[in-house]
Amino acid sequence: MNILITDDEQLARERLRSMLDELSHTVVAEAANGKQALQHCEQQAVDVILLDIRMPGMDGLETAHHLMQLTQPPAIIFTTAYDEYALKAFKTHAVDYLLKPVRLRELDAALTAATQLSRAQQSALNELKLESSRPMYISAQVKGSIQLIAFEEVYYFQADQKYTSIGYKDGEVLIDDSLVTIEQRYPQLLRIHRNALVAPDYIAGLKKDEEGRSFLRLRGCDKSLEISRRHLPEVRRWLKSQSD
Repeated sequence: MNILITDDEQLARERLRSMLDELSHTVVAEAANGKQALQHCEQQAVDVILLDIRMPGMDGLETAHHLMQLTQPPAIIFTTAYDEYALKAFKTHAVDYLLKPVRLRELDAALTAATQLSRAQQSALNELKLESSRPMYISAQVKGSIQLIAFEEVYYFQADQKYTSIGYKDGEVLIDDSLVTIEQRYPQLLRIHRNALVAPDYIAGLKKDEEGRSFLRLRGCDKSLEISRRHLPEVRRWLKSQSD
């Protein structure tokens, strides 16, 4: 099998590579973080990724979420040293993991049984990520490749027929996730319309058109988003809370 090792500790990567060599598997690449892992999986065929859970920046759980957006995602085997809560959840949903220090026999057995995550397992991992910390990135398919958008650079999410449009510092892009899913993933967002969520940090103020409709102005963004009558009081309360 073609295997990608992902761990922020060089010694851990070297140990896994040594064991994989002993088991006659091919290590196609090593990654020190989630971003590098995604890049490697897009650039070459990876059958299995050994993925550390605890890494600086984008951790293993979030990396797994983005890997599942690939046309042909690899099978994922998590590695961890101490996350007891995660291990309990993994056992419940039959997600494969290895405890550090990884042992040769256990690694061999995990690789033999490795399969792509089911939808139920993906959902379970997403829920686990939400309970531990909020995802740092949003993944979008752009021209056949995955584009990672930092959440802190997003101005708004707006329903666009069957898709959701993301407005961010470098433009707009479409994703498949619904506004409801996004709202659950990022509860800090403010709903201003049944079809729109905004990042409060970018709110600059309100304005009205000639017909009396209210619109939200966002710092750094040329687009004005309409505020529904239903959500206008909530927006005004938020603005007032910032000025108090």
